[in-house]
Amino acid sequence: MLVDFFKISGKPKPHKTVTLVHHYKQNFMKIGIVCYPTFGGSGVLATELGKALAQKGHMVHFITYQQPVRLNGFIPNIFYHEVQVPTYPLFDYPPYETALASTMVDVIKNNKLDLLHVHYAIPHASAAYMAKQILKKEGYEIPVITTLHGTDITLVGRDKTYAPVVTFSINESDAITAVSENLRMETFKHFDIKKEIEVIVNFVDVSRFQRQPINAFKKVIAPNGERILLHASNFRKIKRVQDVVKIFAEVNKQIPSKLLFVGDGPERSTAEDLARELGVCDEIQFVGKQEQMEDIMPIADLFLLTSEYESFGLAALEAMAAGVPVVSTNAGGLSEIVTDGDNGYMGDVGDVATMSKHALAILKDDNTLNEFKKRAAEHAKKFDISKIIPLYEKLYERFL
Repeated sequence: MLVDFFKISGKPKPHKTVTLVHHYKQNFMKIGIVCYPTFGGSGVLATELGKALAQKGHMVHFITYQQPVRLNGFIPNIFYHEVQVPTYPLFDYPPYETALASTMVDVIKNNKLDLLHVHYAIPHASAAYMAKQILKKEGYEIPVITTLHGTDITLVGRDKTYAPVVTFSINESDAITAVSENLRMETFKHFDIKKEIEVIVNFVDVSRFQRQPINAFKKVIAPNGERILLHASNFRKIKRVQDVVKIFAEVNKQIPSKLLFVGDGPERSTAEDLARELGVCDEIQFVGKQEQMEDIMPIADLFLLTSEYESFGLAALEAMAAGVPVVSTNAGGLSEIVTDGDNGYMGDVGDVATMSKHALAILKDDNTLNEFKKRAAEHAKKFDISKIIPLYEKLYERFL
């Protein structure tokens, strides 16, 4: 019932050089974006980037196996191309990478794309390399930009099964970007990368998140004015959602409060079991995957992110944009967002006691909470989409 409540709210080819010169003079480009269409940070960033580019007049072509979750409603200048993967009895595992590369070739040729921007190294960078080589044989040059997002480098990519291909395809990209300085350093540390990696940080549309909380939402979650704590993720092991439950249990002992879990994944059942064990199950609501986070974030008083590693922490940044302070671990790139003692607090991975103490310090009285909220909202403006999109445009234009 609560989930529904949230959802309610919410042929001959022209000469390539001629085509490129025309686009450059108009300052409009034809851009292919390859990403995962899911709720993860890489898919969210790629989709929001494409939407922002389209609003500025660029033609954006998304290439993926299903429509991205943030690509809702009609948006002029945006095109979606679904990757079809035929299944045959011969294949135990459908060859998605091959189908993706073939779809890239088709979309690039038929739509005269100027460049291809792939998000998440596996398997998008390697598929892009294959597509680029096929097109090169036909006399069509296409620049490929690869953006690294996190676990494609720090977890999956380091597996010896994938590492050689990941390294090769990243090095073959015309440009490489990372969403945080921490991720850039981790990539150089674990892979033999021969090219420079530019940092273009994740961004948030501040105007989208800075809105008054919908009182009806807040009343459903906290009917008696309780503090609302929030966590949003894909509930993978690396997110350590049990620590979120433990922190909430400590806060709830001293302050009337509710915990809202947004998202779903393999660790949800363990979080539910722990909530029952600690006696706080009735104070926690799991609302599943939600698209309209700008309606949900503003009702919260505190955002908890207890991950073992975050290359950046886009969910935390979205919370700040909504005026919600953050208590997080000091893992990965989170220190590039959270300023300890100013817009939130940080603790060591697994240090539930310290993070609980920090949460209580923020929530203890209205004046303190409001100061943290104000500073969080102000800090988020440094990462506003209006500041970051021009950096991508400038990068693209280098290859035109």
